[in-house]
Amino acid sequence: MARFISRRVAYCLLSLFLLSLTIFLFVRVTGDPAALLVEPGASAADIAAIHHRFGLDRPLWVQYGLFMWSLAHGDLGQSFYYQTPVLDLYLSRLPNSLVLASAAMVFSLLIGIPSGILAAVRVGRFWDSAGKVFALLGLSLPSFWVGLVLILLFSVYLRWLPSSGAGTPLHLIMPAFALGWYFAAAHMRLTRSSMLEVLGSEYIKLARLKGLPESLVIAKHAFKNALIPVITLAGINLVIMVNVAVVVETVFAWPGIGRLLYEGITFRDFPVVQGVVLLAGAMIVIVNLAIDILYAVIDPRIRLER
Repeated sequence: MARFISRRVAYCLLSLFLLSLTIFLFVRVTGDPAALLVEPGASAADIAAIHHRFGLDRPLWVQYGLFMWSLAHGDLGQSFYYQTPVLDLYLSRLPNSLVLASAAMVFSLLIGIPSGILAAVRVGRFWDSAGKVFALLGLSLPSFWVGLVLILLFSVYLRWLPSSGAGTPLHLIMPAFALGWYFAAAHMRLTRSSMLEVLGSEYIKLARLKGLPESLVIAKHAFKNALIPVITLAGINLVIMVNVAVVVETVFAWPGIGRLLYEGITFRDFPVVQGVVLLAGAMIVIVNLAIDILYAVIDPRIRLER
């Protein structure tokens, strides 16, 4: 167990190092942030002063070395645009993203898992066809389009819900639906395929031959084993919802991590983009590690030490 965890942690650190190098180089090909931080018609001396102030006049390898040194000490740098430590900005937006992601995840699981089970149990029938249509629409319709339709219907025409911002439960309904719609379809498809695979296994056939009620076979024997890939996808999706719900948070002006990333890209705020992406990557590798360990709890056939 300890050897497995140590090896996984080493892989995680290597992944984060490669991610830091990639995002460091990527943001620097997007343009010069000094052009957005000075007044129109600024002189070359003013632009040079901005470069010197933020260390952009140094060689790239020096900038990366300083970035990694600060990162090792828990410092993600200071925002060019907001003039605030990136970590403070991230933590100030994180609660809003957690609320939105939690609501969207609850919605996606409450819709996706039952519909996937129903489609698998009634394969080839009406509910299976309806589930396929739902999954197709959920995976095909862009989240920004769903968000705009919701705003047009419930804010402009019906005037039931606020169109943007945060602060009340009413502000949360449309962003959570727009964000969770896609993931509900993904969870439905995975639950259906996993349930079909389990329902065709030998031990399910044996349970039915023993005369166990169909509801018990599905709920206790089939669903428990089909839940493993669904938990994996849900864990990764929750991290994605928290960190990179850029489109939904921008459409609804939701003050979360995704909107912070959008603002960082718009203003060429290198420290903000680097910090948000690295923290998102750290969340993903930590969740992956936790899910690998959780596998052994759910399914004792999975051995970690191999």
